[in-house]
Amino acid sequence: MKILYTNFHGGDGGGHTTYLVSLARGLASRHEIHVAAPSGSRLNREARELSDVHVLDQPYPNGLGRLPARWRARRQLAAYLREHRFDVVHVNGSADHRLVMAALRGMRPRPAIVLTKHNSKPMTGIGHAWRSRFGTDQVIAVCEFVRRQVQASVYARCRVATVFNGVDIERFSPRAADPAQRAGWLEPGAETRPLLIGSNAGTAHYKGWMDLVEALALLVPDQRARVRVLLAGGKPKAGDLARIEALGVGAQLHFTGRLDDVRPMVAALDAGFVLSWDVETISFACREMMAMGKPVLVSDYAGLPENIRMGEDGWVVPARDREAIADALRRLLDERDALPAMGRAARMHAEAEFGMQRFVDATEAVYAALVRDFFSSKA
Repeated sequence: MKILYTNFHGGDGGGHTTYLVSLARGLASRHEIHVAAPSGSRLNREARELSDVHVLDQPYPNGLGRLPARWRARRQLAAYLREHRFDVVHVNGSADHRLVMAALRGMRPRPAIVLTKHNSKPMTGIGHAWRSRFGTDQVIAVCEFVRRQVQASVYARCRVATVFNGVDIERFSPRAADPAQRAGWLEPGAETRPLLIGSNAGTAHYKGWMDLVEALALLVPDQRARVRVLLAGGKPKAGDLARIEALGVGAQLHFTGRLDDVRPMVAALDAGFVLSWDVETISFACREMMAMGKPVLVSDYAGLPENIRMGEDGWVVPARDREAIADALRRLLDERDALPAMGRAARMHAEAEFGMQRFVDATEAVYAALVRDFFSSKA
């Protein structure tokens, strides 16, 4: 098959980039893979590092004030689509979906269009109605929560398949923590080794890390003194930093900044957390931490609970419920000796269900079935 992946993000792209690079890497040896992404984006850069993957510097300008740029972008993409005659175009957001539909206008036969639903935002409005009817042949849901959301939307008229996100469980595998690095994240002179809980999910507000900070402040002083929180991601906003100081827990938090490789940070943790309350679906970060042998505390938002076997390899708490999060922290302190065994269970869960090959093969099977039926119906 000839497959084109599109994505509109001009910067890091977060989970979208992880998803698409994983598929491009996994399928490039078996199919002809192309990626159309903005110049300078992480997706563009990382796709260029993959052998046998073709990359187009493709902008996805938005807004009425950018009509000339939108026309140029459409002409470029239309020419590329006509030149290569793809079997599948796999879109990943509204901006690239719209441009692909515009660029394909008048092309016969056109490629099959696959949409992955990466977030929990509602699929309502005239734009979704238009795209679902005239420019979507297959929807991939990344978890069962998303599948239910899609089937309750205008996209229910399309083919819908659930393919759970996979992570590289060989790369994200248990490893010993670097004692010196771990010590650098803790204050010198600590008499006892504190519980280190952290997240590689980033510091966007909806990730719920401030809810954990608020919950930490609810612990009695003796308990609070035995916990440290490690966060990878961008620098928090000034208001969040002020709130942390007002709660009196600033000394217990360490922000690593953005990390090119989160594995040393995750290796240092006793447990992870992803407490999102918006946008999230299944979380690559959660699965990466579990693959590295860390039990994870998650909120009950969207597909996050689908990662966890409650009490076996992690815990689930109501989203934004600081008291429930505080209770979970108390439980982690009380049951600290059980965490290594829970971490081993998390790794076993990852090996059984989170592997990259499983994810790539399942996605490939969706493409193959779609292409078979799509083009036979056009014959």
